[in-house]
Amino acid sequence: MYIPKHFKVTDFDEIRDFIQTNSFGTLVTTKQGTPIATHLPMGLNMQGDDYYITGHMAYANPQWKTFEVENENVLVMFQGPHAYVSSTWYKNENVPTWNYQAVHIYGTASIMSEQELEEDLRLLLQKYEHRRENAALWENLSPQTKKQIKGIVGFKIRVQEIQAADKISQNRNEEDYHNIVNKLFEEKDLNSEQMAQLMERKLKKDK
Repeated sequence: MYIPKHFKVTDFDEIRDFIQTNSFGTLVTTKQGTPIATHLPMGLNMQGDDYYITGHMAYANPQWKTFEVENENVLVMFQGPHAYVSSTWYKNENVPTWNYQAVHIYGTASIMSEQELEEDLRLLLQKYEHRRENAALWENLSPQTKKQIKGIVGFKIRVQEIQAADKISQNRNEEDYHNIVNKLFEEKDLNSEQMAQLMERKLKKDK
């Protein structure tokens, strides 16, 4: 991923938090040179001294078979808020742009054992269900429901390279930055509002 120096993120804790918040990502592999992509909830977990992206997909999805055949790097992409930024929002004439957050992770993939998959599902359900009444936690599921694990394939991707970008107008002066935030709020659409909120949080954090 091309990342101008103004927008490159290297703080691992920040990247880890970003993945935790924006964990519905895109897994890209290749089959005989042709890219294949699946959109999935995934997590970043530590095993021993290594970090892994973990997740699962339907057994009927043929993409998991590329893990065993191609034996090469795979790509996982996570995306955060994004929004169009008009050049009319700057004090001086310039060009429009697009603000966004993204993380790309490269690594090698392998298939989980059933025990590893069960543990990963346990963690996934804990993340999304723990605050809910009558939570659908793994330990609360019936044996019949748990048998559906046979219909999915768990995978883990050993993290080898991380590329992260935060392009949120941090190269603009303070006056332009504040104006961009205000104008994004005025757009009245979800993407623009989320970007405006992110830019506000970043501004408060940096003070």
